[in-house]
Amino acid sequence: MTVRSTLVPRTWANSGLDLHLEPAGTRIRAGLETALRDAVREGRLAPGTRLPASRTLAGDLGIARNTVTEAYSQLVAEGWLLPRPGSGTYVAELIPVSRAPAATAAAAPHSGQGAIAGRPPRYDLTPGRSDLAAFPRSAWLAAARRALATAPAHALGYTDPRGLPELRTVIAEYLARARGVRADPGRVVICAGFTQGWGLICGVLHNRGVRSIAMETHGVADHRRIAESHRLQIRDLPVDRDGAVIEPHDARAILLTPAHQFPLGMALAPPRRAHAIAWAKEHSGFVIEDDYDGEFRYDRRPVGALQALAPEHVVYAGTASKSLAPGLRLGWLVLPAELVDSVAEAQALALGGVSAIDQLTLAQLIASGGYDRHIRRARQTQRRRRDQLLGTVARHSKHIRISGIAAGLHALVTLPTGVSEAAVIEAAAKRGLALDGLARFTTGKPPQPGALVIGYGTPPQHSYTAALARLDATLTETIRPGAPPTQGQPRRRASAASRS
Repeated sequence: MTVRSTLVPRTWANSGLDLHLEPAGTRIRAGLETALRDAVREGRLAPGTRLPASRTLAGDLGIARNTVTEAYSQLVAEGWLLPRPGSGTYVAELIPVSRAPAATAAAAPHSGQGAIAGRPPRYDLTPGRSDLAAFPRSAWLAAARRALATAPAHALGYTDPRGLPELRTVIAEYLARARGVRADPGRVVICAGFTQGWGLICGVLHNRGVRSIAMETHGVADHRRIAESHRLQIRDLPVDRDGAVIEPHDARAILLTPAHQFPLGMALAPPRRAHAIAWAKEHSGFVIEDDYDGEFRYDRRPVGALQALAPEHVVYAGTASKSLAPGLRLGWLVLPAELVDSVAEAQALALGGVSAIDQLTLAQLIASGGYDRHIRRARQTQRRRRDQLLGTVARHSKHIRISGIAAGLHALVTLPTGVSEAAVIEAAAKRGLALDGLARFTTGKPPQPGALVIGYGTPPQHSYTAALARLDATLTETIRPGAPPTQGQPRRRASAASRS
């Protein structure tokens, strides 16, 4: 049965719009859900649009009101719709739609490898971001209201380039208890995310006479370009199963990701941590610790920050980009005493500070315990997502190997010898799935064998299962020629404990 109906609301209260839906198939509720998803996905229902009341929609379509209510509830659970008690049901704000490809592409910096002819991918498993739809909007708004109600007037003026004392104080307390950082508020500088903070550090190091810096051979290419833009020569640190091999040669500083190496996924082994600290003390050097996803560990308690071993030789860098959202542009540096004034001066000249209102809001969110509650929920969600990924990859375990799953928001899937990263990425793109290969994050020769860096934290919840189904089909096509085509999400689930 196919039902087609143009809905004309009877009153302004019913939402004031003409809505055309085409529920199809014999299952009325499933057809209605599909029609609404398609309307949102195609941009015919814009984010923020108020939908007709369930009674009105049911009457216009000639179906039971319970059917509409259940369809609305399902789409709310999937993240397509947003209920507002006493107001109605609205289209969620963060659903990507095909009528805005430029905005979608800008929000997905790695999606080029999964796009066809310039179109953004429908499904995205590239690393580097968390699910933006999971941002705690209600908690953030409540914190903003409380912060603005209690903030002194001078906090909204030109402030200390290190950041507002309210935020620096709670950041120091949070890092001490959650990451083991030895932090004093006077040594904290608030910055606009790691990239901006890294630029400040590179500039200060060069002004102090540093001419070379050691960096892991596997990492984010932009970090190298920023260092080079400050006239710093790069010395490569090889990475093996114990993390970075500490061979800085003539470098006076080292950039490390010790809690969860990006993109290979291992933690820096204790002897390597000790070696890095010993080198810094012996050569009066600095270790820059990028703790970009240190909160997300699943196999044991989070690995403590390297900074605690030598606060006068380690610059600790953290952000809210993975825990909340990169669009906040909020990060922090915990600095050795001798660098604080120089970094603060560079901040004043380069940017002048971060939004005071956002600083006050984050301070309130942390102080109220809302930030910790959000992190715990996010950690549980990401662990479930990781386990779903393990279930998908288990179908292909004779051919590929997955690693780096004990922490973070990404995993490394090593391909069989002779299978090209590019071929897998291209096959995925034909299914509307964006993937990144390890070569994208590797300096020098392409890695052999190749690998995929799967960002399981990236997709919105409503599309995650579909994204994994496309990954499953892509792996079947490219590494298991002749295998039966996959049908949706595999039933077999791998034990997370056995693979951590």
